Formats: sequence, structure tokens, C-alpha cells
Amino acid sequence: MGAGWVAGVTRAEAMAAGRAGPDTARRLAAAPSLSDALRELAGTFYRRGLDVTAGAADAQRAVSEALVWQLRVLAGWQPRPGTVAVRLLASAFEIENTHHHLRALSGGPRRAPYRLGALSTAWPRLSRTTSPAGLRAVLATSAWGDPGAESPAAVVTGMRLSAAARTAANVPRAARWAAGQAALLVAREVHLTGRRLTGPAGRHAASLLGPAALRAPSFTGFRDRLAAPARWALADVERPQDLWRAEARWWPAVEGEALGMLRRARLDASPVVAAAAVLGVDAWRVRAGLECAAQGGRALEAFDELMG
Repeated sequence: MGAGWVAGVTRAEAMAAGRAGPDTARRLAAAPSLSDALRELAGTFYRRGLDVTAGAADAQRAVSEALVWQLRVLAGWQPRPGTVAVRLLASAFEIENTHHHLRALSGGPRRAPYRLGALSTAWPRLSRTTSPAGLRAVLATSAWGDPGAESPAAVVTGMRLSAAARTAANVPRAARWAAGQAALLVAREVHLTGRRLTGPAGRHAASLLGPAALRAPSFTGFRDRLAAPARWALADVERPQDLWRAEARWWPAVEGEALGMLRRARLDASPVVAAAAVLGVDAWRVRAGLECAAQGGRALEAFDELMG
């Protein structure tokens, strides 16, 4: 078993070590202009597809596309269990593709999807659907499962909770991250926006967060009744309006645990899971730095607060 992981683990460690890192991200945030920040990125793996004259939205999209490529490379070096783990950890990109496709089916603008390759679960079939009902039917017959409704909000929520539940079940090293992310999502959906969870989404949420939390009528009751693996994500959050702080805190918490896993690297899926997480957090931090640079560095204080 261990011998089969040698190449994959070696690649994972190298890719994690090659990330831009927090110091680079802060230099981006402190740059006097977005173009200056983009020139700073030219020395990193984000240079793939990078246009130094791009606007903030296009530059951030290029960062996400570079991350997708990195995760595809990482997955390609792994034995099957490692590929499965990376695919689950990259599921946000298939969710985003599906969301934009569903909006286009409803008359919204079309946008080029992320090229997922081996990271795809059902995207080729989803991309060929021609109606919201058809899209929901494809989801229902895939690993994603039925989202419970056809609206963009219901589909995205259902897919995100499905991904969290499958990650917790199949990637033990990432189960705590998935549970925490699910707690943040449900808190926002139910206690901030006032949306009800549909049946399948509710079942996924119950498996991750505990039925008692979902029955709670208030945000504080929800927070206090969360199952132990999810409770950390909402620690010290007193109001739904402060969820953005907890959501920002989730990223560096995941990174810290992932870096610890890399230091204890073994010939199994652990370093691969850790590398995928570290790369994801790095891209999140770089996108935030670019947003700050687009404002001429005026948001540097907010960037520092966001990064903890």
C-alpha cells in the first residue's frame, strides 16, 4: 500500500511547498495597483493564464483556474483513493460550474466553465442538460444526489451539503473541515437568510451537525447544539451577522491543520489531502490580496484582519 503512494506523496509535498504563501499574498494586498500585484504573481504558479492587464474579477478567475489545474495535476499523480480525495476537496468548482449553467438555463449570462478533467463527478452530463428539471434529474442519479428543488439556491446548497457529507464519510482527514464548513453554510442559510433546508439537504446537514442543532429555533441554540466535529467553526460567534468572521477564520484553521499533517507526512492519503487544502487556502488568500490591490491598497487593514 505505502509503495503505491510514493510518487503521489512526493508530488503533493512539492506542490504544497511551491504555493505563493502568506507573505506574497500580503505583498499583493499592499501593492499600489492591481497591475503591480499581478506582476508580483508572475513568479508563482498562478502565472498560468495570467494577464497583467486584467481587471480584478478576471484576475481572480485566473487564480481559480490555476488552482484547478494544480489540483488536476495533483490528482493525476495519485493512486485511486488519493484521486477520490482530491476530487471531493475540489468539489466547489463543479458546484460553481453547475450554478452558472443553471442560471444560464434560466436566461442568465453564460460563462466558460472550469475545465475539471478527472476532478469531475457528473459535470459532463450536467453540462448537456437543457432545463432546470433535467439538471436536477441528472444530479439525482449521480453521486451528488437529489438537491430537493430546482432553484439555483437549493441546488447549490444541496450540492455543498452533499459534498460535505461525502467528504466526511470518505476522507477522514478532512471530516472536521467538512463538518465545520457545513455548520457555517447551514447557519447562513437558516439563521441569516431565512431559507429552509429541503429534505435531502436537511438529511445531509443532520448527519454532519446532529439533529438537535437543526431543531434549534435560534442561532445560539443551533451553535450550542452542534455535534462536536462541527462546533469549532462557530466558537465565539454570537450573532448570524458575524458569520463572515467565522467563515474567514475557517480557512487559516484548515491551513494550520493541513501544514501539521504535511510535517507528519506518511505514505498514505494524508499528505495529499493536506496539499489540496493548503493549495486551496493559498488561492483564497491570493484572491483576497488581489481584491485589496484593486482598491489601491486602501483595504490593507481589512485584509490583515481577514487573514487573522
